[in-house]
Formats: sequence, structure tokens, C-alpha cells
Amino acid sequence: MALEMTGQCAIACPRERVYAALNDEAVLKACIAGCEEIERLSDDTMRAAVVAKVGPVKAKFRGKVTLSDREPPSRYRITGEGDGGIAGFAKGSALVTLADLPEGGTRLSYQVEAQIGGKLAQLGQRLVAGTAKQQADLFFANLVRYLDAPPAE
Repeated sequence: MALEMTGQCAIACPRERVYAALNDEAVLKACIAGCEEIERLSDDTMRAAVVAKVGPVKAKFRGKVTLSDREPPSRYRITGEGDGGIAGFAKGSALVTLADLPEGGTRLSYQVEAQIGGKLAQLGQRLVAGTAKQQADLFFANLVRYLDAPPAE
């Protein structure tokens, strides 16, 4: 099953700070719902484990994430593959672009293309797409909260 999704959000921080956060595995772990671990393997590769629930199917996905097409602090492409065992697999990429807002802050835009197979694909496009959209919205809400929080002492 193929899945495409686009979206954007406004973040009240400079592009440089948003870009740095999107490349920090500790920030990603804090913002991705169900993320149990992220480990940086190299400058542009990470390994992750995420527990996801789509309808009646709950699975732990393990996989690699690669960052490419980097143009700090304006854009990058994040590509990943995850195996959820009997639940299925997911692979895809997202182009993330950052632009200055006229009133200050940053507009983050994303374009996602993904392939899903196994039991997850049998659940139907509407359920999977709805869950993916919810997870994206939650990630960006968490990112905004993280960037708005005062720095730790």
C-alpha cells in the first residue's frame, strides 16, 4: 500500500534551532510517539525502535533512518525502513523544508511517501493514513513543546 502525506506547521524558533533539533537523536526520541530508542550510527544514519498501534495491530518496528540532501538550515530528506515482524513493514522518505516566516519563526513543511506491507496494509488505506496523520501531528506538537520549553539547567 502506498501512502502520501503533506503538511506544515509554524514554530516560534529560528530555522537554525529547528534544524538542529530535527537532527538530534535525543530530541527525536522525545518527540516521536512510541519511540523506545534511537542510536546514531554515523553522521547521517541512525537505528531506531518504535512501538506503533494501527487499529487492532500493535508492533515494534526496528529499522534504520538515513539523512540525505542536507542543506542546513533549510532542508533535508529523511529515509527509513522498519520491520514490524508479523505486523508488516514500512519504508519511505520525507522531504522536510524550513523557511523563515515574515513575522518571525519558522515554517516547517513536509512531503512523505511511504510503502506499507503485511498485516498493516490489510487494515485499509483510510485507517493507516489516518493513523499516520495523527502520528505526524503529534510529532510536530511535541517538537513545538520541546522547542518552547526553557533550557534545562
